[in-house]
Amino acid sequence: MKKLRWQILVVAVTVVIVALLLLSQQPISTSFLPEAAPGGIYTEALVGSMGRLNPMLDWNNPADRDINRLIFSGLIRFDAHGLPQPDLAEAWGTSPDGTLYNFSIRSNAVWHDGQPVTSDDVIFTIEMIKSSGSLFPQDIKDLWSQIEIKRFDDKTFQFKLPEPFAPFLDYVTFGVLPKHLLETVPADQLATAQFNLQPVGTGPYKFDRLTTSGGQITGVVLNSNEDYYLPGPFVEQIVFRFYPDSASALDAYQQGEVLGVSQITNDVLQQALMEPTLSVYTSRLPQLGLVFLNLNNPTVSFLQSDKIRRALLLGINRELIVSRIMQGQAIIADGPILPGSWAYYEEIEHFDYDPDAAAALLKAEGYVIPASGGDVRAKDGQYLTFTLTHPDDAVHTRIAQSIQLDWSLIGVRIDLQAVSYDSMVNDYLTTRNYQAALADLNTARTPDPDPYLFWHQSEATGGQNYSQWDNRTASEFLESARTEADFSSRSRLYRNFQVLFTKDMPSLPLYYPVYSYGVDSQVQGVQVAPMYDVSDRLALVAEWYLVTRRTLEQTPVPTVAP
Repeated sequence: MKKLRWQILVVAVTVVIVALLLLSQQPISTSFLPEAAPGGIYTEALVGSMGRLNPMLDWNNPADRDINRLIFSGLIRFDAHGLPQPDLAEAWGTSPDGTLYNFSIRSNAVWHDGQPVTSDDVIFTIEMIKSSGSLFPQDIKDLWSQIEIKRFDDKTFQFKLPEPFAPFLDYVTFGVLPKHLLETVPADQLATAQFNLQPVGTGPYKFDRLTTSGGQITGVVLNSNEDYYLPGPFVEQIVFRFYPDSASALDAYQQGEVLGVSQITNDVLQQALMEPTLSVYTSRLPQLGLVFLNLNNPTVSFLQSDKIRRALLLGINRELIVSRIMQGQAIIADGPILPGSWAYYEEIEHFDYDPDAAAALLKAEGYVIPASGGDVRAKDGQYLTFTLTHPDDAVHTRIAQSIQLDWSLIGVRIDLQAVSYDSMVNDYLTTRNYQAALADLNTARTPDPDPYLFWHQSEATGGQNYSQWDNRTASEFLESARTEADFSSRSRLYRNFQVLFTKDMPSLPLYYPVYSYGVDSQVQGVQVAPMYDVSDRLALVAEWYLVTRRTLEQTPVPTVAP
C-alpha cells in the first residue's frame, strides 16, 4: 500500500505540472485592426468663389473662410459646446475683476515659412483689424479700440478691458497674420496685396498653389503642415474646387471629380440622400427663426398679455413648418439660447402644437367670438387682429402663410406684409414701426451665448431688443452673466434667464435652421457638431483620414487542459 500511495502521488503531481504548462502556453489569435495613417488626397466641391485668402478680408465670403480656417489660427478656438480651447495660445488667465487677460503663445508655434510666432504678430493683427483696410464690422473695431495691449516678451502679452466683459474670448479667435510679411503693406492696400493669393499662416494646412482655367481661379491646393504645433492632420492634401451652387457641386461628386460637397441645399437634398456612398451630415446653425411681437405698440395692446402670447405660440404648428416648408432642415426652438451650447438649459419648457389649449387660453382671457358672428375673437370691441411683416422670399412667405392659417383656427386674424429683409430691419424693426415680424436672429461667429443685445431693457430703445421686452429680473440675470467669469455661475444665470423667457414669452421662437454637407463614405473620422460658423464643419478635419494601416492585435485564446 505504501508503494501504491507514492505512485498515485507521483501521477497527481505530474498531471498538475502538465496542466500548468498547457495553460502557460496558450495559442495566440492574431488579427489586424485598421488604424488611421497619414496620406491621401481629399477633394471638395466648395460652393462659392475665392476672393482673398486673408482673415482680415473674408468676413462676407464663406468660401474664403472655409479655406482660411485651415491655413490660419486664432489665439483660441471654441469646441462644439461653445467652450474656449487653446489654439495658438497654450494658456491664458483672467484677473478676478475680469478686466485683465494674459496670454501665452505656444513655444513651438511657427509660421509656414519657419519663422516663430510672436506677440508682435498678434499686436500687428489687431492693428490691422482696427484699420480701414479690414472688413471686420465696426462694432468689433470699436471694441478693440478701447482695449489696451501690453507686450511682456516675444511669447506673452496682456489685454486690458475698460470693464468686465465675459464674452470677450469671442473676439480673440481672429486669424493671426505674420507681421514680418505684411508690415510694409499699407492698411488701405491690404486688399490688393500679393499675400492674399499666396498666404502664409500657422494652421494645420499650408498653401500650395491655385488652380486656374481660362484665366479664372478654379481651386486651391493645400498641403499638410508638418510643423503644426498640434498633432498633424492625417489627410496629406486637401483640394478645394469652386462651384456656383449645390446642384453643380453635387453633380461633380456624381461624376467622381470630388469626395465632398461643402453645402447641400434643400433643392438637391433628396438627390444627395439617395447617393449610396455619400454621407450627409447635418448641424445646427447659429440662427433663430422667430416672430417678434411689439410689446410697446398701443394698436396691439393685447400682445402685452403673457397669456395671449403663450396662446399664440401654442397655436403655431411648428412641426409642420419644419417638416414640410423647411424639409426637415431645422430644429424646433423653445428659447433664445442655442441647443448644444454650454449655457442651454435642457429642462426648458417645451411647447407642442395644441390649438385647443390655445383657444382655451384666449377664452379665459375674455376673447370670444362675438355674438354678432364672425371668426375673429374679440374683447370689449378689440379684435385679435394684427399685421405680420415678413421677408418677401419664398420660404418666409410660406412660413407666414402657414402661421396665418394656424392662427385663423383659434380665432386670430393676421394680415401679411411682405417686404425686403433690409427694409424689415431698417424700416420696421429698428424704428419699432411694426406689430409682429417674422425674422431670423443670426449670431454667427459668436460662440458665447450672451443674448444681452436682444432682450435686455437697455436695448429696447435704439438697440436690438426689438420686442421692447421690459423685465427687470431677466435683465439682471443678463447683466450678471456678462461680468461673471466662472462658467458654472454664468450657466446658472442663463438657466434662470431661459426659465423667465419661456414664462413671459416676449416673442415666439420657431426654429433653429440646420446646415447640411456631404462627404464620401471612404473618408473616415468625420464628426458633426453644432456650428457657430459654417466653417466649423472643418473644425476637426485634422482627424479625418483616407489611409489606414494594420496594427497587430494579439489575444490569448483560453484552452482547457485534458
